[in-house]
Amino acid sequence: MSDSTSASAASSVREPSAALALHRSLPPATRARARYATMAIFFIAGMMYASWGVHVPTVRDKFALSPGMLSFALLAVAGGSIFAMLTNGSWIARVGTRNACMAGGAMMIFGALILVTPSYWVLLVVLALFGFGMATLDVAMNVEASAVEEALNRPIMSSLHGMFSIGGMAGAAAGGALLAHGLAPEAHLALASGASLVVLLVSMPAVLPHVPHHDEHAKASSSNRWKSGALWTLGGIALIALIAEGAMYDWATVYMRDVVRATPSLSSAAYAAFSGGMAAGRFGGNAVRARFGAPQLVFGSAGLAFVGMVMALAVPNAIVTMTGFTLMGLGLANMMPVLFAAAARVEGVTAAEGLAQVAGLAYFGLLFGPVLIGGVAQISTLPIGLCVVAACCAIITMIGPRILKRLKI
Repeated sequence: MSDSTSASAASSVREPSAALALHRSLPPATRARARYATMAIFFIAGMMYASWGVHVPTVRDKFALSPGMLSFALLAVAGGSIFAMLTNGSWIARVGTRNACMAGGAMMIFGALILVTPSYWVLLVVLALFGFGMATLDVAMNVEASAVEEALNRPIMSSLHGMFSIGGMAGAAAGGALLAHGLAPEAHLALASGASLVVLLVSMPAVLPHVPHHDEHAKASSSNRWKSGALWTLGGIALIALIAEGAMYDWATVYMRDVVRATPSLSSAAYAAFSGGMAAGRFGGNAVRARFGAPQLVFGSAGLAFVGMVMALAVPNAIVTMTGFTLMGLGLANMMPVLFAAAARVEGVTAAEGLAQVAGLAYFGLLFGPVLIGGVAQISTLPIGLCVVAACCAIITMIGPRILKRLKI
């Protein structure tokens, strides 16, 4: 597709002026309420995802699952999520973020059923539906975040993703505390699901009004989505970034325990150091992006992550490694916010479909990263496996800024 054709498609597909003009004409207090509502949605999404994560061992024990069967159960969540991201972009663009968030949130009720299913096979169905709902909410809330960012005419995406991180930390901490005080796991998931739905119901009236796309525009967007080189490129960068991020979530603690020879408590702190660095980076990312631009933010962030990973691998000392993992978190923090914001602005497709495609590719990276590191470690060593993470960061440092500059996003 030529540049002139792309420009023509953009004018006929996305029609951004009507929605943007309407949103920017809203009173400042209304736009501010939309931002706070979106922050709340990101928070409960992170909280609900962490609440499920706390109970992965519970699911294993309840159903007496072998490692292979547990992996298949986790794959059901991933499969439901990927299927949603591949199929629901045009639907979200048609019905709007309010309806899509409520639909995704309503499907989170399946999270309350995870531990009360009568059999393993029913569990797989429930987990797939739970994953579908979470992914629907994920895409819809990022579409809303992009709209709010444009309405306010300043970067806010990073801090919204920071709320997801805070929600995840709060969900994991609250879940652990409640379980330690005797709350039944089934009751905990029911409580988390109910609280999430209440927050959604309270938040929805404050989201920005939806401007529908005409049918012909939706059809053109669906066609352009799969032909868009910009989306495939952004998705490729997102995939590489989440290979690194997924590897850190699953292998940081193992590296601390087996290579650094740290104590179990200090090994667990490695995950906290990475997550804390990521949360801090996201809350600081908006100011950096506003001051220097997205390409420079990606360059600095990926470079920082590379330095952090090299530190951790070159000097397997507990303090140095923890510092390196914190720098990794700071560096990877703003990759997804920047790439999602860019995907929502790609010419020729709706924001929902652009985000769905990039998020879907990114999710493949999140799934593939830990497996890739484990495979390399199996035939060599874990430090060599984690060199893949450093390589991912180096690749993004070299090509990410150039691509964002070329796309003028």
